[in-house]
Order: sequence, then structure tokens, then C-alpha cells
Amino acid sequence: MGGTRTNGRRQPSLAQLRAFAAVAEHLHFRDAAAAIGMSQPALSGAVSALEEVLGVTLLERTTRKVLLSPAGERLAVRAKAVLAEVGALMEEAEAARAPFTGALRLGVIPTVAPYLLPTVLDLVHDRYPHLDLQVHEEQTAGLLDGLTTGRLDLLLLAVPLGVPGVAELPLFDEDFVLVTPLDHWLGGREGIPRQALRELNLLLLDEGHCLRDQALDICREAGRGISGAGRGSSAAGGGRQGTPVTTTAAGLSTLVQLVAGGLGVTLLPRTAVRVETSRSNQLLTGYFADPAPTRRIAFAMRAGAARGTEYEELAEALREALRPLPVRVLGPDD
Repeated sequence: MGGTRTNGRRQPSLAQLRAFAAVAEHLHFRDAAAAIGMSQPALSGAVSALEEVLGVTLLERTTRKVLLSPAGERLAVRAKAVLAEVGALMEEAEAARAPFTGALRLGVIPTVAPYLLPTVLDLVHDRYPHLDLQVHEEQTAGLLDGLTTGRLDLLLLAVPLGVPGVAELPLFDEDFVLVTPLDHWLGGREGIPRQALRELNLLLLDEGHCLRDQALDICREAGRGISGAGRGSSAAGGGRQGTPVTTTAAGLSTLVQLVAGGLGVTLLPRTAVRVETSRSNQLLTGYFADPAPTRRIAFAMRAGAARGTEYEELAEALREALRPLPVRVLGPDD
């Protein structure tokens, strides 16, 4: 791990840079070592060797924690950029050898993964048998970080993102529906006006989920106050001002069970309805009047990705595979 020499000067090795980047991310040697599959002594030695090669102190080590030195904070950014470029080089070489082979690291948001992954996995298994699909379920912020740093190759999530350097490949639009307890006055109704959301005890996901933000946007469009949906709360209470409610849910399954228990109502995307409402016989589904509130799901990739043509082909194949689902499939130019 001593690095190489160029023009008489020692150069850091990729192993040293990976070790340092992992420590910079986790600020913990054991967690960093586990993240990159390296033993803790080897990781510590690699970081020490990097400090020797660079001639600077990167970390401030104490008995309780690890901190980045001022130089370490600056060089961590450089190290991540170098590793991302190396990853892009390997990706381009892999793509040049043969399309739809090797690893494809797909990131998926939690409110999409349980409902679309069966279709995605069947498609890859049947049409791209030599593709090593690796799935990572994370919230949007983590997925975007993984994409921009090279940890992930392709994302499946709600758009628009509006992130520079990230290209979107639209797949479909889907409506939201209103899920209620059996005795709710809107249960099972069709043609529900959006304005009805002004007066409902609407349960939302925890902060960090893009579906929460979309639900709040729908409430704003309906003319509803959202003071009850701030930090530490998962429900927008009744009335235009909103009433704080402290019930929280980390996932749609829990959210729907809270509805079944009579704690309120919630919004579900159409692709989630069959899976989530089948868990209880205490639920009804209501449908909004046109135009219903919707969300758009797309692939997202790094602009100019070496495997961009493959991702576009995969998107087109997935659009066709999604047609049996309750969605409006989009074209590549939508």
C-alpha cells in the first residue's frame, strides 16, 4: 500500500484513497472498514500510508471518535472525485466490452421498490440474463449522492429532480388515490374534489420521503394550510390552518395500517394500492376527480454516462413491461 512513483515522486494508491474516502464518510474506522470490505488494521494502515505519501495529517484521532483535519476536509473532496472518475473509466471499459453485461447498481426509492421491482426483475431476468442487477433501496437524497459520487449507476425514483448533471428518462405517470377507514364519508367514492383534502386528517410519511413532499404539494394546490406537517409530525390536520398530529410512519405499510386503525386517511400512488390495501379488510379506496393528483416516475442517470444508450434501451423495455399496471406509460420525449 505504499503507492507508486511518477517522475520520482510517490503517488497514492487507489486502495489508500478508497480507505481515506470511507473514513471521511463514516468518521469511524470499524464502519468504514465494513463498508469497503477491508479489515480495520488494513484500513488504518492505508490511511496512515496516504498521510505519509501526501505529507499531511488527514485525520484527528481520539479515543472516542475520528475527525477530519482541515487538510483532510479539502482532500476528501478530491479523493472522492478521483474515485468517481476511476469508476467511470471502469464503467466505460465494461460497456465497451459488451452491452447489458457486468454489474448495474440500481437505486430505488422505498415508495417505488415494493411495487415495481417485480416487473423490473422479471424484465432483466428474461431479456438481459447476463446483467448483474444490484438493487439499493434508499431515500432520494441518498440515491442522488450515490449517483453523483459513482456509487450507483441508475436510479428509479420520482421526478422532476432539477439536479445539474443528472438526466431523466421518464417512464410513467400515476394517480394518487385516497385510502380511508371503512366508516369514512369519502370511502370508496369516485370524483372526489381535491378541495376535500382541506378538511381531512391526512397521515403522511416521515420527513425525507419524496412522497411526503408530493402529498404536501397536493395539499397546497387544494388550498390547504400545512402547519400540522412540520418537523416531527406526519399528519396534516383538519382545517385550513392545520392541526399538529404527532403520529409518524416510516413506510407505506405502516401508514396504511394506521388508516385501518382509524387514525386518519392517506394518499397512495396507484401502483401501491393492491399490495398495501390487501393487508386489511378495514380500508376503502376513493378516487379523485380529473385531473387527479399524480406523480411521475423515471430513471435518472449521470448526464453523458458511458452506458447511457443501454439505460435508454432499458427504459424503453420497461415502459412496455409496465403497461399492465395502473399507470400512464410515457414516451422518451415526455
